[in-house]
Amino acid sequence: MNSAAIAASVFASLVGAVCLGKLIRRRLSEYHLDADTKEVVKLAMGLVATMAALLLGLLVSSAKGSYDATRDAVAQMAGKAALLDRSFTMYGPEATEARTLLRVVIEGANQYMWSAQKSVSDQMAPNPLAGNELYFAIMRLSPRDDTQRCLKNQAITLLLELAQVRSLLQSRAVSSISIPLLVMVVAWLVVIFLGFSVLAPSNAVANMALLLSALAVAGAVFLILELDRPFGGLVQISNKSMQDVLKHMQK
Repeated sequence: MNSAAIAASVFASLVGAVCLGKLIRRRLSEYHLDADTKEVVKLAMGLVATMAALLLGLLVSSAKGSYDATRDAVAQMAGKAALLDRSFTMYGPEATEARTLLRVVIEGANQYMWSAQKSVSDQMAPNPLAGNELYFAIMRLSPRDDTQRCLKNQAITLLLELAQVRSLLQSRAVSSISIPLLVMVVAWLVVIFLGFSVLAPSNAVANMALLLSALAVAGAVFLILELDRPFGGLVQISNKSMQDVLKHMQK
């Protein structure tokens, strides 16, 4: 989803609702704009505003929860990769091939996850060939003592955990934003701005307040959509931890 385009569409819809409300206000007689009528409209718009706020909060919570979970998974991947590389170093020269393959796997993961040219599903698609080669390289190790045997078992465990984290990231590549829910929230917001613009006086201050409110709502939608793109959005997850691991592997 193009976050900027959707946010701009939301802003345009809200501004259109404001303009339509102003047009409706001009055609209404004073009978339809008396104090009692305004009070009823305010109560109705207040109810809709409360429901819209609840749904908007639900969308923010969903997007933020997915973003935080993905960031934690990336940190786990970097930590497990660093520990696996250390296990190979402690094992000795016999693990040089496995260490080289691990660097290839991590470089590929780093490149694909933060590649702006890839789609979300392509970003998270694992490279099974490189992972299989690394697994077989570990299995070919022939421990000479208990220390190397322990390190080999630890390496196998870490590799499986690393693959599990990568699979978890791939499963989370699906958008966490419910499109019907987002459409419903925007529809309710359009109704709210339409109702408020009918009641609002036709002066610069009231018009500016409505426009700023529309801009704030569009900004909130933009932020929600950006949080749903953790590897390519404006608030994308930093790849510093993965880069640090790669630098350590090159030593």
